[in-house]
Amino acid sequence: MDLKHIRNFSIIAHIDHGKSTLADRMLEITHTIEARKMRDQVLDSMELERERGITIKMQPVRMQYGDYVLNLIDTPGHVDFSYEVSRALKAVEGSILLVDCTQGVQAQTLTTLAMARDGGKEKAKQIIPVLSKIDSPLARVNEVKHEVIKLLNCNEEEILLVSGRTGEGVENLLQEVIKRMPAPTTTYKGDNVLRALVFDFKYSNHKGVVVFVRVLDGSAKRGDNLIFSVSGEKFTSLEVGTFSPEETPRGSLSSGEIGYIVTGVKKPGTASVGDTITMVKNPLPPYEGYMRALPVVWASVFPEDADDFATLKLSLGKLRLSDSAFSYEEESSGSLGRGFRCGFLGMLHLEIITERLKREFDLNLVITTPSIIYDVLYKNGKKATIYSPYFFPDDSNIEKVFEPWVDVKIITPAQYLGGIMQQLFDHEAEVGETENFGDSRSAIAVKMPLRELYRNFFDELKSISSGYGSISYEIADWREANVTRLDILVADEVVPAFSKVISKRRVEEEAEKAVEKLSKILPRQMFTLKIQGKALGRIISSHTLSGMKKDVTQHMYGGDITRKMKLREKQKKGKKKMKERGRVNIPQEVFLKMMSRP
Repeated sequence: MDLKHIRNFSIIAHIDHGKSTLADRMLEITHTIEARKMRDQVLDSMELERERGITIKMQPVRMQYGDYVLNLIDTPGHVDFSYEVSRALKAVEGSILLVDCTQGVQAQTLTTLAMARDGGKEKAKQIIPVLSKIDSPLARVNEVKHEVIKLLNCNEEEILLVSGRTGEGVENLLQEVIKRMPAPTTTYKGDNVLRALVFDFKYSNHKGVVVFVRVLDGSAKRGDNLIFSVSGEKFTSLEVGTFSPEETPRGSLSSGEIGYIVTGVKKPGTASVGDTITMVKNPLPPYEGYMRALPVVWASVFPEDADDFATLKLSLGKLRLSDSAFSYEEESSGSLGRGFRCGFLGMLHLEIITERLKREFDLNLVITTPSIIYDVLYKNGKKATIYSPYFFPDDSNIEKVFEPWVDVKIITPAQYLGGIMQQLFDHEAEVGETENFGDSRSAIAVKMPLRELYRNFFDELKSISSGYGSISYEIADWREANVTRLDILVADEVVPAFSKVISKRRVEEEAEKAVEKLSKILPRQMFTLKIQGKALGRIISSHTLSGMKKDVTQHMYGGDITRKMKLREKQKKGKKKMKERGRVNIPQEVFLKMMSRP
């Protein structure tokens, strides 16, 4: 196909700014989907995406508009999935920057824009600024226009106005995409050559790994002998095609096009995002890769029933095949048995993976308190990276602890600054410069420990700013940390799932909270037991949970009092013996309630 008639672009925006709704209208106008099959969020194919109203996985689609082929990649907007956005941006020539004109420019808008502008060795991508939701009675079109002009340093005429709900302005936007977006170009010409960039992949039980590619040079067709440049795995192409938005087989995929290749490979770890696919006989040099996603949050996942371990292992392997940002390795715990330590991009990513394990594989799970990683220098000179709070060493063995810090950008209306500054102090943050941003809003640059960012910071910010504050962050550097391990003991036994690493200055407050919460939700046992919080080598908080009692004399009427005393003494001895030998069985609901935020 003639490259002049192809346009590859993505939609980037903050979460809930109307990306998927705008994509729906584009599919309608280009008649990509029949009217009778049209539904809301048509590109959000996962049940979880439609339920939460967010985009989790990238979804490509090919649209025919007049003589032009428009390839769109709808990207996720949540900060956890900025890795997915970076993948999409490598496969396209430009992006539509979508800004909700009821909310204005948000923190994540700045992050995705910086990614789109960062062309590396290539020229920067073309950006088309678009204001969405112009039909809303709360729209602040002129104010948000000035924010975008300041942000992009563009003219007012360059900003387009659309409504995803009514379709107003969408036809004009498609024409502007054709006019402003550059056509794709190629580096290598000739027959029997191929260089295709893998920007995503999925796993099918029947077809094996299906890779989503942007063909940079040459062409691919069914039956070609191909190779992954990074993994070195060879395969024969079983099928090639495009997305409309279902997978539609085609004779070939040529340079400039976006589509899929069915590899037939069923080995995990073969495909990786950012890899290049090329011909076995005439290989071309690989395309410079993407940024690699590194997990920032770790949690251990155990099956509630030990017999489900094999199913859990298989399920995690399948999820790993379709989500390259997710990682896991096997571990075992004395009280929870065998399980896996899993790495996630953030708390939402963790929630989605665990929810998919429960829904798609019907597993009941115990998930430990999420934690970040720490680098520990022991007094004997040894160094170790600690992923799980349970394995965090005692204070007596530690020389120094290092933890990751993050650069945070917060955008909020100016009237909430006072409350946010107090919140930042509580979370050990270092406040940098504050600048006025558009319509009486302020942008605050902050450095803070990643540990504190995940200590309910997002929810607190939304609460303080009445939902108007937004946040984006990226990992910055490592610094020395003043932290310790807090253990929760039930009947003198440490429960590994409840252990966490926290700041020494907050340890007493956290211990009191955890013990009080557990004492309220743990079912009463047959014997009296203690729930304790232990840190810094001592018990900090304690609560006694009285055991269930049975009146052993209820069947007796009258008679000598010594008969009753004898029975009560016998009961007391039994309770004592039970206390010595008895084990506390903690139900899964208790684990889940302890992990959930108060």
